[in-house]
Amino acid sequence: MQTQKDIRIAVLIDADNVPYSNVKGMMEEIAKYGTPTFRRIYGDWTKPTVSGWKNVLLENAITPIQQYSYTSGKNSSDSALIIDAMDILYSGAVEGFCIVSSDSDFTRLATRLREAGMKVFGIGQRKTPNPFIVACDKFIYMEIIPVPEMAETENEVKNKRVKKQDTKPQVDKINKETLKLIAATINDLADENGWAFLGDVGNLLLKKQPDFDPRNYGFSKLTPLIRSLPQFEINRVETDKDGIKLVYIRNRN
Repeated sequence: MQTQKDIRIAVLIDADNVPYSNVKGMMEEIAKYGTPTFRRIYGDWTKPTVSGWKNVLLENAITPIQQYSYTSGKNSSDSALIIDAMDILYSGAVEGFCIVSSDSDFTRLATRLREAGMKVFGIGQRKTPNPFIVACDKFIYMEIIPVPEMAETENEVKNKRVKKQDTKPQVDKINKETLKLIAATINDLADENGWAFLGDVGNLLLKKQPDFDPRNYGFSKLTPLIRSLPQFEINRVETDKDGIKLVYIRNRN
């Protein structure tokens, strides 16, 4: 997906679904796609369990929105987030939204925002239900976003070991369905010789599968991921600009 640093994004966070150690990394990730203007997080801040949030919110200029748990088992934060999202939508102050949650209750909200022409990003854990994932233009798993060292609080040594393992290329995690998806996408865009521009392939992959991300398999970019797979062939084409090459890929026969 091409970055659009000029678009304004409303970042709305469900505190019940996000560890505060992930917030700084998330904000840095969101900045790749636009400028976060509205920054709000929803939760019951009277609970002693949220005491660790204070410094994180101050450091990232995030506004906490207080929502009391009026009834046991009911999440009033979800309703408040949805109401605010619609208010922001009708204000015309942004071109995109980032909903940070692993809750499928926001599926209809994401769909409605896209119907209104908004670019919708989602961030959540791998347990996030598929309906919410596919309702977004792009969905990013929280587990692949680096956690800054200063934000690490619990089980630091264990977490570092896990992250080091996760960042290694893991081609064996790419299942047959994903390989078929990549191959079919190349065919959809290929010229008469079977070549497709890698940037176009990446964009179409996201439209077909919003949670597709090379980082899920330990690769920082799509190019090294494709290069690691014997099913595909890569060709770099020189351009008039020094050091700039266009990358094309095709399926091997």
